[in-house]
Amino acid sequence: MKKEEKASISAVKIIVISLVFILFSGIGVMAVNSQIMNVKVQFPNNYELSILTTKTKVGDILKDNHITVGEEEAIEPALDEDVGEDKTIRITKSFEETDDTQAIAALSTKDVEKDYATVVEKIETMEVEIPYETITKDVSGSDEKNAQTKVIQEGENGLKQVVYKITYKDNIEIDRLEMSSTILKEPVNKIVQINKKVTISRASTAERMATSPAKSATSSLAKKVENKTPQVKTLNASAYTASTCGKSSSDKGYGKTASGKIAQSWYTVAAGSGYPIGTIIYIPYFKDKPNGGWFVVQDRGSAISNNRVDIYMDSYGDCKKFGRRNLECYIY
Repeated sequence: MKKEEKASISAVKIIVISLVFILFSGIGVMAVNSQIMNVKVQFPNNYELSILTTKTKVGDILKDNHITVGEEEAIEPALDEDVGEDKTIRITKSFEETDDTQAIAALSTKDVEKDYATVVEKIETMEVEIPYETITKDVSGSDEKNAQTKVIQEGENGLKQVVYKITYKDNIEIDRLEMSSTILKEPVNKIVQINKKVTISRASTAERMATSPAKSATSSLAKKVENKTPQVKTLNASAYTASTCGKSSSDKGYGKTASGKIAQSWYTVAAGSGYPIGTIIYIPYFKDKPNGGWFVVQDRGSAISNNRVDIYMDSYGDCKKFGRRNLECYIY
């Protein structure tokens, strides 16, 4: 190889090596000048987002992460400013102070804490009794002589496993939604044989009330159904009050029932759609209460089926004390 050619190749190598050195030097300078930062973005609802970025301008950082600032929101630092030393971008609500906001600001810390409520949702699995029904069998037209009124088959509650989504407000249950259920044991209905032609001349007052409670009652509700024959069922009874319906006392419609009327203790019950609004129900368990045991269906509930009844009471303490139990009900 000639000396001129070797010299030419050496010169080319030097130029290539120099260009590579300059290129990597430039990348190194860019890497130094574009350091990766961990920037925090705080939103009005107290949610905080961490972002890894090489940008320094607030507007560029938000644009790269598809974050927009609303017309009623303020931002600090401003969009055209660099992120501060604390590496935090704060987005807050921006509004004009009114008399209402001044009043809110004047509330004491104690008042604010009192109005604050924690709402928690939990999925819970429970075993729930399925109330049996009471079926009456009229044998007054049969050929059986001297057929008496008697219980042919005793009732027995069934059992099911239910998955609920339960909402708690300040550890108090305010809503219960049934997600799914599995029948573990079918209920056995109670069967009562009735012979209307049989007359029992020595029946006591208590016995007559048991077969026709409306005829000897003084309640105004009882007077409305005095000549009607009730359907006797055993229903699973629970209790509720206005504060457990998911509304506060300042909300519109607080305490109002599905009928449009305000709920009343010892008067209002919530029942399934099988019982029309206005249906009158007598529950002997409450015969010594102010209403004599007489209620009217005025309300509905998402967890109230035709095998259940929810009784309105004055306070959550009364509801908790009552709990849940199976009660015999006369439905008119």
